[in-house]
Amino acid sequence: MLRFSANSPLSSPLGRRDFLRVGALGLGGLTLPDQLALQAALASTGSVARDKAVIFLFMHGGPSQFETFDPKMDAPSEIRSVTGEIPTSIPGITFGSTFPKLARLADKFSIVRSFVTGDSVHDLKSIVGKHTLNANLGSLYSRIAGTMNQETAMPSNIALLPRAVAPEAGPQIMQFGDITAGGELGAGFRPFVPGSGEGAQADMTLRLPLDRLEDRQTLLTSLDRWKREMDYGSVLSGLSGLQQKAFGLLRGGVSDAFDLSKEDPRLVARYDTAALLPRNRISTQWKNLEHYADNALSLGRLLLLARRLCERGAGFVTVTTSFVWDMHADNNNAPMQTGMDYVGRPFDHAVSALIEDIEARGLREKILLVCCGEMGRTPRISAKGGRDHWGGLAPLLLYGGGLQMGRVIGRSSKDGAEPAENPVTIPDLVATILHTLVDVGRARLIDGLPANLLSLLNRGTPISGLV
Repeated sequence: MLRFSANSPLSSPLGRRDFLRVGALGLGGLTLPDQLALQAALASTGSVARDKAVIFLFMHGGPSQFETFDPKMDAPSEIRSVTGEIPTSIPGITFGSTFPKLARLADKFSIVRSFVTGDSVHDLKSIVGKHTLNANLGSLYSRIAGTMNQETAMPSNIALLPRAVAPEAGPQIMQFGDITAGGELGAGFRPFVPGSGEGAQADMTLRLPLDRLEDRQTLLTSLDRWKREMDYGSVLSGLSGLQQKAFGLLRGGVSDAFDLSKEDPRLVARYDTAALLPRNRISTQWKNLEHYADNALSLGRLLLLARRLCERGAGFVTVTTSFVWDMHADNNNAPMQTGMDYVGRPFDHAVSALIEDIEARGLREKILLVCCGEMGRTPRISAKGGRDHWGGLAPLLLYGGGLQMGRVIGRSSKDGAEPAENPVTIPDLVATILHTLVDVGRARLIDGLPANLLSLLNRGTPISGLV
């Protein structure tokens, strides 16, 4: 929690003994000075964390390999992409036609055409599952590198759901798993979830007379007022070195990282995907109608927020919207053609904006973007124009992080059903991410690292052709 004053109004100068506890952020009940002490102890043995960050965009529902990055236009009509194809900046490589902006940037990122998730079950397996100790993949990182950035006080592992930028959006979908799970590592390593009002977010509150401020925006506003009106010097003079550092970090703007109003409005507009949802064309026959709206409303701003957080010290940021990539053409879900209009175009717009933004800021080596879902779609289109679940092949995009870009890794079979060469599995993707974020060899030597995590570090192989 953030505890500043026992009985004084917010505008009163803080006494030397009033500033006692700062910023547990839900991380095992430790105060921010406690966290800084632990991080300093870890640093004294030699930090294993690299100066890298990951944005993992989980494409909830299972994106089609055909309508994204492997159109198969030479295949029969019942197999090939229903959206057609578009040439990319890589000679001879085409994408589905709802990705024109990404097609122009194809030489900036790499795609994997032989990624296998292993089954066709709706779950979170590529980011939360047996290959990640049933924890959010970012929790593995924070267990190794620490739960916060010592220099900025930013939580090292953050999950961004639609309500982080759009309070009117629906809640997290839990029926297929909890993307914020701590799994075998425990609740103390769950991601920080801004905008949730619970868990770590509920702990990040101001303890004030008569009020418990649980709303994130209220918290940010209150912190701004506190920073303006407090007597900074009188507080610091009576505190320990770690308390002073904690105080300075919070005063220095960790809260600002979550505030998109600090960005250039023109950049916010470039990311914005809300206008891409053709609301007048939405058919009310689909029960999952609201998910399309939540996706378009929030996706671009979520990715902008993720970039801000990585820039300010977060190590792993999960981004997901709603259950939108499921395109069965049934009572619940749109057919492929319409679904890619509703979902593919916002994805193209937002991800291309993120890549261009990262490039412009010189952060290509620092930030690794990963985009994938839990599975792919069936090679054959149904009579109604949909594709069903398929575990034999799925699309995967990776950008930045010091990896090799402009590559097409692997090759799929003629019908897009399975890898024809160089199969890439979820353990390989996990290994690629962890080797990007940490020195895995040194991580194995950390005292007290759980045996199950040590075992996991020995699984998988970083994706050949990227590292």
